[in-house]
Amino acid sequence: MRVNAAAGWQAWWETIERGAQKFSDKIIQLTEIQPGDKVLDIATGMGEPAVTAAKIVMQNGKVVTTDISLKMRQIARTRATPLGLNGIMEFRESDGEKIDLPEQTAKFDAILSRWGLMFFPNLLAAVGSIRQLLSANGRHSAAVWSAPPKVPLLGLAFASVRKQINAPAPPPTTPGPFALADIEALKESFNQSGFKDIKTDTFQVTFEFHSPENYTRFLQQNTAPIHAMLASHTKEVKKRAWNSITEAVWQYANSHGRVNLENEVICIVGKN
Repeated sequence: MRVNAAAGWQAWWETIERGAQKFSDKIIQLTEIQPGDKVLDIATGMGEPAVTAAKIVMQNGKVVTTDISLKMRQIARTRATPLGLNGIMEFRESDGEKIDLPEQTAKFDAILSRWGLMFFPNLLAAVGSIRQLLSANGRHSAAVWSAPPKVPLLGLAFASVRKQINAPAPPPTTPGPFALADIEALKESFNQSGFKDIKTDTFQVTFEFHSPENYTRFLQQNTAPIHAMLASHTKEVKKRAWNSITEAVWQYANSHGRVNLENEVICIVGKN
């Protein structure tokens, strides 16, 4: 099965946002966004936390979004239109690690990133570039995943598949969902990039699925790394791997078969 990331996220957006909205609100709170502010959302995906920020900055403000995927940007624009936010929001193509914006676009009062920083191979350079885009006293806030055992939404699946194919876990700092689970290392990257008043916080978010099978379908449609892990294996091995995920997640199901996954999120903010 080939993963169409944009189609997968579009199909599962409401399921994910019921939990993820909580940390969109959190990183916006940390950056102290106000009406009239100019905001940049890096690797916006389907438009969050950009849409939430646009509702705050109102007509006198601006929210610029970047994403490398045209399809994701199109979906983000489609979400913004019925909310009357297209006049406030811009949708630009740019690699999250190497942000390419017109000179007149900078500087920003706040820069946001949700589920983005942990995929950057050169985090220190990326965070340094982000700081250069901030106005004086501007803030950058990001949300990333904690360690795999604390994030069953993804950690359970990766562990189940690795067990089936007898594959070792990657080194902790390998770019991916859990690359920034070390809070002290994350803070140090902000510190070395020149940020001040650095603060971190952790909190829990819940993702709900109708059944274990529903959870596995979500992963099949959205999790390219799992497909990559299984790419060289036979159909039978792939089938066993996906079935092992369904079996493993039953431990989180209630008496009606609904799956509730509590996950730890790390938020960080730094001031220019």
